Amino acid sequence: MMENNPGTQPLLEVQNLSVDYAASNGIVHAVTDVSFTLHRGEVLGLAGESGSGKSTLAFAISRLLRPPALIASGKVIYHPRLRADQQQFEQSTLPVNVLDLTSEELRSFRWNELAIVFQSAMNALNPVMTIGAQIMDVLKTHRPGMSGEARKQRAIELLRLVGIASDRLKSYPHELSGGMRQRATIAIALALNAEIIIMDEPTTALDVVVQREILTEILHLREQLHFSVIFITHDLSLLIEMADLIAIMYAGRIVERGTQRDLYLRPRHPYSYGLIHSFPTLHGPRRRALGIPGSPPDLRAVPLGCAFHPRCPLAFGACTTHLPALRPVTAGSESEQQAACHLYDVRFTSEAPTTQTIAAQYAALAEGSGTR
Repeated sequence: MMENNPGTQPLLEVQNLSVDYAASNGIVHAVTDVSFTLHRGEVLGLAGESGSGKSTLAFAISRLLRPPALIASGKVIYHPRLRADQQQFEQSTLPVNVLDLTSEELRSFRWNELAIVFQSAMNALNPVMTIGAQIMDVLKTHRPGMSGEARKQRAIELLRLVGIASDRLKSYPHELSGGMRQRATIAIALALNAEIIIMDEPTTALDVVVQREILTEILHLREQLHFSVIFITHDLSLLIEMADLIAIMYAGRIVERGTQRDLYLRPRHPYSYGLIHSFPTLHGPRRRALGIPGSPPDLRAVPLGCAFHPRCPLAFGACTTHLPALRPVTAGSESEQQAACHLYDVRFTSEAPTTQTIAAQYAALAEGSGTR
């Protein structure tokens, strides 16, 4: 029997996940009713402004949240695959809810099945341990049967995979450039051949040349090692180049999702359009960087209806009273693009807007007319 296309096999299913932070002045609803599916070998991008819930979502999936954070509801279903090097799930390939794992099971799940690359490599790396020691520490903890020499050779192999010379094995983090430190954190994440790598804004503090090198390296390693990626960033232009699917988050919810081609050529949610056009283009004709007026809402008191309506140039009456659900933007289309916007709800609008319509409204707003 032929094996199914890896891209069609579900690997991780996030179902109606909600995360709150308890504060003395109110409950912060950081993530609300988020659902998505990550398939094997796929790069899923999560984009949105700071405070939209992206990193909280990543920490919830990996069970790294600490009080006062609380997972209020939802499931994170992982579909394991039988592998020769598996530790915890060798007896069964049945789906498991990551949120139900015991401490011991969770210890095995992390790094073996899911690894995370944090935003700041300098903070993620131990400043008093060499890079090699930090890689070998992961191997010693999760592969106790490996010999010291085998751990060293594996560390050298991992550094080579991410483009770092083996003589850097004894270097401390402060002796490496920003780009090399980020590559080192990626090497640690790859140490146990994890199925899922969560990358939480891994290129934020790097210059554009190093960013390009890191992104190219990630895509090359994905092709070589066949892992899946959840790539989190506020820079949607990065995801347009590397992600298979993109989910846009605003005020803790997913407001649009689709392929990178759909999001680039035909962003349908007004927020997605504003996010894409907040960055200048390097190719093609010059265009005005429109930006998005206003600021994200206080998550302790999210506006009624659509949370984006106070900033939206196309908002109308229903947007202030009814919460929009994710729905297909084009009925009967082969595209799976969805948007949480009343502009695509036949109960409120007779004709869905085109990307050109959204562009015209943003342009009018930029000109100062305030057209709605």
